Amino acid sequence: MRNRLSRRQFLRTAAQASAAASLAGPLGALAAPTPFTGRYITHISVVRVNQIEVTRTRSIGQDEASLNFPVHIRARSDGFRRGAPNGKMTWAISWLALIDQRKEYQEARKLLASYHDRYGDEVTFIPGGYFAPMYNTREEIRSTINDALGKIAVMVGSKYRPQSLVAGYMDAENMRQLVADQGIHVCQGQIWSQHSIDNGDGDGGICYPYYPSREHYLKPAQGPADHIDCVCLDGWTCDFLTARRDGFTGGFNSRLGVGPIETIHNLGVQRGRKEMMDTTAEHFDTGHNLNGFGFVTGIWETSLGYHDDLAWWLQAVRERWPDTQVVTEGDFGLKWREHNPTNAGLNYRFDERGTGAPGSEPNLEIKWYMNREFRLALLHDWQKNTPWMAIDFTRYDLTAHEPTSPQREWSLMNVLNMKGTRPQDKPKRLSQLSSDDQHRIFAKYPELKSLA
Repeated sequence: MRNRLSRRQFLRTAAQASAAASLAGPLGALAAPTPFTGRYITHISVVRVNQIEVTRTRSIGQDEASLNFPVHIRARSDGFRRGAPNGKMTWAISWLALIDQRKEYQEARKLLASYHDRYGDEVTFIPGGYFAPMYNTREEIRSTINDALGKIAVMVGSKYRPQSLVAGYMDAENMRQLVADQGIHVCQGQIWSQHSIDNGDGDGGICYPYYPSREHYLKPAQGPADHIDCVCLDGWTCDFLTARRDGFTGGFNSRLGVGPIETIHNLGVQRGRKEMMDTTAEHFDTGHNLNGFGFVTGIWETSLGYHDDLAWWLQAVRERWPDTQVVTEGDFGLKWREHNPTNAGLNYRFDERGTGAPGSEPNLEIKWYMNREFRLALLHDWQKNTPWMAIDFTRYDLTAHEPTSPQREWSLMNVLNMKGTRPQDKPKRLSQLSSDDQHRIFAKYPELKSLA
């Protein structure tokens, strides 16, 4: 019954939005959904026991218990408050951290509940150590999510339910079930552009909010028939130029952006902090001008430390862009949802010139176009004024399929993919794409004809 009601609610909302759009204007009595605006940061901290808890009973990696004890949680919270005194953050707790009976973890759980009560922080669950679909069936994932959220409700009290789930990767069916089972409409459900790093591959989606299709978690829903009313969010904001690489190809790190491992740990404090700010500026300067809003996000495991660097970054952002709102994952997703009842208005654009960090060549410029029908990336050398080459063209109107059982590869690749892992993934001029694909692109962005 809940699923049928959800469908009716969607249709009613879409119909209302359409009616409002047709009546807006001369009458002024009704208005279409207003544009989503502003600059937003969401910061997520993970509290866990093992480095990667892929199932309830199986872990991969190191035991990190001592690095997640209360002293480290307090240090992370203090760093966040220093950087964003009026901000709110999201805490994601793992399965083992929820059930561990050591006194340190009992105190840790009380701390997280107190941060919700005192600051309004969100406390939610992270299933599978980011990689739940890679190691669990859909039924196992659903069961674990429901059990864990039940434990969090007891931990926080007052029948608490978070507004979002933090998942790293999450299959489409479990995002649908998250709405049906828990009434949660926001999921950090994809790691944008990740491929050949860590324990899962998932390239092919768009890096800003969208409603996923029932066919594939990386495919934006094309209409009411495949619409899942769960806003899917990226987990890590990355430098667009480094993100085009496959894993560590060429000796570079494709995940370079606002995360501390890739920046401060690998590049040093001064250079690392500069890259964090340069990546933020991609979204808060040019991106904000192109899209009307900017969104920067990151998941920092509490065990990593870097609490002072978090404080520095948030404070530097606040000084440079005073209007920035630092909100929980759930708050951000629901704010976006208020202004976007469907994917019909998706039209994200980004334009970056390299920052000079490793893998982000200062002579290169990349343009991204992301909408409901496709995503397109163009690359050229702006110093030499070389022709623009398409390095990615992923169509979302084509049928897509997720894996039917746990496996590493969860990407969505069809016409052309920026990672270059298949024979057909060779950069090409727009004029070298099929006439059908050119028609699709130029119908949406006629100005690109001059770059063909």
